[in-house]
Amino acid sequence: MPNLTCFATAPRGFEPLLADELITLGATNVTPARSGVRFQGSLETVYRTCLWSRIASRILFNLATFPAPTPEALYEGVQTISWDEHLTPEKTLAVDCTSIQSNLTHTRYAALKVKDAIVDQFRDTFGERPSVDTEHPDLSIHIHIFRNTATLSLDLSGESLHRRHYRTDPLQAPLKENLAAALLLRARWPEIAASNGPLLDPMCGTGTLLIEAAFIAADIAPGLLRPTFGFSAWQQHNSALWHTLLTEAQQRRENGLSSLPSIVGYDEDPKAVTAAIGHVQNAGLHGRIHVEKRDLPNATPPKSQTPGLLITNPPYGQRLHQKNLTDLYTHLGTLLQTQCPGWRAALFTGNPTLAPHLHLKPRRTYDLNNGALKCKLLIYKLASDPSVYTQGTNKKGSS
Repeated sequence: MPNLTCFATAPRGFEPLLADELITLGATNVTPARSGVRFQGSLETVYRTCLWSRIASRILFNLATFPAPTPEALYEGVQTISWDEHLTPEKTLAVDCTSIQSNLTHTRYAALKVKDAIVDQFRDTFGERPSVDTEHPDLSIHIHIFRNTATLSLDLSGESLHRRHYRTDPLQAPLKENLAAALLLRARWPEIAASNGPLLDPMCGTGTLLIEAAFIAADIAPGLLRPTFGFSAWQQHNSALWHTLLTEAQQRRENGLSSLPSIVGYDEDPKAVTAAIGHVQNAGLHGRIHVEKRDLPNATPPKSQTPGLLITNPPYGQRLHQKNLTDLYTHLGTLLQTQCPGWRAALFTGNPTLAPHLHLKPRRTYDLNNGALKCKLLIYKLASDPSVYTQGTNKKGSS
């Protein structure tokens, strides 16, 4: 099979991280774009991307690009594909559509025309046709129409790749797994973990940052727990190649777990702690991550000769009064200044106006979204000597 031309989707702001990741996975012609990255690669590279990408949401394999100013042109363009190379009549399909600055503004109608073109081709050729299953299709088809040009793709990921299948109790608006991974990469956790530095999340919620940190540090493929992918029922799926990659990933996991640094999470909410412990177990990390109920003033970092990373996503204010939030940030600043000498800290906040209460100056700032909410990731490098803070000679942190 020749190289596939693909588009990896990702939330806005993730594109540079995703491009770097795709290169490490063997992709070529990597080009960041809006909300994703274009790339080319062998089937093995595409499989590796589905299995190993910590950042991507979906992997779309481009089948064709053609003019689609009218419903008829869209139908004819879809019919140029030999669909029996991708699907059989007894399988199911689903079509989703996006349209920007195009004549075809009704995306449901456009998706219906794509579906009609596919099933009509099967009916004309085989006398039978695939069925539609919008919940669990065997093959997901994506059509993107921009300025009357349609790009027709197969979604080889299936459900969004951020779903790692360890989280069963989302509670209240947790971080998506790929967002958590992006925060850890921006905070340079891979370097800290390679030096055996510990990680602490003093407000860990349901444990997503902890688990993604363990996956990164232990070289665990984020897709290893997923039962299926979008290519699983694809006619061109190479099950032998896929099995080889799974076996390799399982071996890398075993090797990586033997040298996992200390990863600790605290939260004052007992329900969140219970959920986090369950998620850790689901991820196959029981005994590898420590989670317990503690409030922020008592969130002591794990002892280590090597400086670590404190990373957290504190409450944004929807359920706490302003004074409580101010106190929370003040306590966090005290913890950072007195308990984390030489550490790196990363604060992901939807309420950055409270950050000055840390009495620290961030080294780097990144604008990222948590869903529709605009947030900031603030990176700090803490002084090796905590006395500089208590003496008042350096309220801005070490550079």
